Amino acid sequence: MQHNTRTPHKSQPFRLNTMIVAIVSAALIVGVLIGVSLTSVANSNPENVASSVYIDSAAPDANICVQYGASAIVTDTRVFLTLNPFKVYITQPRMQPGCVLRTSDWAILQQRNLITSQQTNDCKNRLNTFAYTGKLENSPQVSCVYQNDAAGNLFASQGQNSN
Repeated sequence: MQHNTRTPHKSQPFRLNTMIVAIVSAALIVGVLIGVSLTSVANSNPENVASSVYIDSAAPDANICVQYGASAIVTDTRVFLTLNPFKVYITQPRMQPGCVLRTSDWAILQQRNLITSQQTNDCKNRLNTFAYTGKLENSPQVSCVYQNDAAGNLFASQGQNSN
């Protein structure tokens, strides 16, 4: 008499089809390549300023600017206001690289006779600082600027819940 010694059917672990693995791998590789190419295009095109590194390198006197202050994007816009009739007209903005100096580093401008002692005192009394566009050796346009923190940085708050 022969006994049926069959063991119960054991389920085999799930095996991925090689075709599915190949498709998923190809999609992943294509996605990474597209992401890398878009990132490199965004950083290399001067029409698309996408990083602070690009802004730092475009600043006038980049080494001085980074060492004694911060590079900046300067926007020059003129606003015309008429009263009768009441209308507001705004020019197209002119974008250019600039530099904002720390208050402790104004000596750079004073040594080159780009600001007077009266301008220094006026700017200091208003708790402002100096910023400029153009190279320091080529008569830059220097302005006393006020740091406005009232608007806040809306880029930094992305992803956080706001009430």
